[in-house]
Amino acid sequence: MKRLAQALLLAAAFALGGCASVPADGVAPTAAAPVAAANPVDPWENWNRKVFAFNDAVDEAVLKPVAEGYRKVVPQLVRTGIGNVFGNIGDVWSAANHLLQGKLFSGLDMGMRVLTNTFFGLGGLLDPATEMGLTRRSEDFGQTLGRWGAPPGPYIVLPFLGPSNVRDTGGFIVDRASWSASQWATDDAVSYSITALQLVDTRANLLATTRLVGEVALDRYSFIRDGYLARRLDQVYDGAPPLEVFEDEADPAPPKK
Repeated sequence: MKRLAQALLLAAAFALGGCASVPADGVAPTAAAPVAAANPVDPWENWNRKVFAFNDAVDEAVLKPVAEGYRKVVPQLVRTGIGNVFGNIGDVWSAANHLLQGKLFSGLDMGMRVLTNTFFGLGGLLDPATEMGLTRRSEDFGQTLGRWGAPPGPYIVLPFLGPSNVRDTGGFIVDRASWSASQWATDDAVSYSITALQLVDTRANLLATTRLVGEVALDRYSFIRDGYLARRLDQVYDGAPPLEVFEDEADPAPPKK
């Protein structure tokens, strides 16, 4: 249960990261507005919009103000170091997922990245691996499932977990249960503190992005949904998703002689 609670907390950074105020002249539908037609990739849109509005309210009331305060108080150099450490820990699980997907060479590259940053980057505070050309290629268990043919299932917005689908929700739970920074702490209070710091740091890094989404998107729900689905498809297929096939209209029957 502790790991699941940590997963919920951390996921809020990503789920709520897409939440920002709708422009005053925006025409985005409200959570209570009826959906005109069922979207085949989002059959639960009525429910999803209500959960999206709930997540939005929580973000505006709690997470966003804390992230803004963190950004103002903590120096950039310290925030960069914190992000590097969390990134280095995540790279270990990314390397494992590369190998689980059968991508041996990229898995070895990620392993070398972890070793480089751990031993030459002061435990991950610095990122010399990127300067050496060992760029981060993050992979998670949802991508691994997709790699081996698991369909994504319907799009869903979960309370606190935010944008997801059936496959990625299961994959996320495995990710958090298998490898996370908070698991290294033996004391519950320290473990939750690490998770909270990771959440706030992630949300702080998304402040500019969410501000832009609020400025350009008339319907933030659809904007974030479509962006999430496109991004996940691109990630599963390593930037080369299959082309969508459209069925041609049936040719008219030839006239009878």
